[in-house]
Parts: sequence; C-alpha cells; structure tokens
Amino acid sequence: MTLAKFILFGASTLALASVPTRGQSVFVRAESQLAESGKIVVAGHSTPYVIRHLPVSSFPELPSEIQESLNRRGCLIPQTYEAHHPENVVHARLERAGSSDWAVLCSVKGAVSLLIFFTSGASRSFGQPVVLASAPEMQRLQPHGPDGVLGFNWGIDSATPGQVHEAQAGLEHRQPWLDHDALADSAVDHRTVYHFYVKNEWTLVEMPE
Repeated sequence: MTLAKFILFGASTLALASVPTRGQSVFVRAESQLAESGKIVVAGHSTPYVIRHLPVSSFPELPSEIQESLNRRGCLIPQTYEAHHPENVVHARLERAGSSDWAVLCSVKGAVSLLIFFTSGASRSFGQPVVLASAPEMQRLQPHGPDGVLGFNWGIDSATPGQVHEAQAGLEHRQPWLDHDALADSAVDHRTVYHFYVKNEWTLVEMPE
C-alpha cells in the first residue's frame, strides 16, 4: 500500500468516548506519553497523523519470557485509532487445539511486525517468534473523524472456529470446521483475513469475496 492510496479509505464514525471509564482513563494517560504525531503528504496535501502506542508493561497477562523478548526488541504496541482499551496483544490456541499461544503487533523505529509466540511443544518460541507480517507504520494509516486525521488501522484478534465458520457464510461450499483458533488480521472498517496454522505452516482461510 502506498501513501497515495490512504485517501481511498473511508473515514471512521467511531471515536473514543468523551467521558471514559476509570480503566479507559488509565489507558488514555499511558498512551498519551507514547503518541507519535506529524504530517505526511497524501494526494498532494499535507495531512496530520497520530499513532498511539503502549509499552509492553501495559499487558501484564503476557508471560514473563515473552515480555522480556519484546522488551529486548524495543517493542511498543501500536493501537488502532478506535481503541478504547489496550489491544493488539492476542492470547489464543493458534498452534493446535489446546495450545496456549500469543500474537503481538510490535512497533520498532517506525516498522510494525506481527509476531507469533508458540509456548509449548517443539514449536516453543519465546525467544525467537515467527514474524508473520510486517509493514512501515506509515503504510498502515487511514483518515477518520470529521477532520480527517490519519490514524493507525492495523488490528489483530483471535477467531474461534465458530467465528471463522460464521465469516465464511457467503461461500458456496464452506470448509470443514477448524479444530483450533485462527488469527483475525484487519484494517479498521475494511476486510479481515484469517491466518490459520496447519501442518507446520501458516495459511489464509478461504473467505467470500
């Protein structure tokens, strides 16, 4: 995706609540210290952007080995422009049924990587996670709100077999139910793709057009 294409994204109608809850207040205070802002040229116009991040310490549920690995890399966790609570750290059964794995968006010096940590068995990868995707932060921006400020649009989440089956509703012939979770990979307000790990490799789950 090039910067010139950002203008093609529709503006989001979602915004942070004007009166946040106590938990949201903590989130806003933490991220305000790690916000990056500036201007870039989009379709010949100087356009402001804001990218908000959270430190690894904002996710105490992460196993200590994974926190240490992320901190060694210098990771910050980028947040989508519509975030109301800490996001882009996912705990799910990604390797197989019954496994306990993690996916994290890690931002370092303007580049974002989607990291996968398998935490058990032969695939255990606390120290050396799989890099499933990567992109410059500036290529994951889109306009939102009435003023058209650009915000970060990349979000990840877990997807249970049932959720994936429902997302396949438009297929003429649905695939058999998955036996463990997939990873939902989205651009806010746009299409979601589903990564699924099977036979020692990552694939994309077939979805309707």
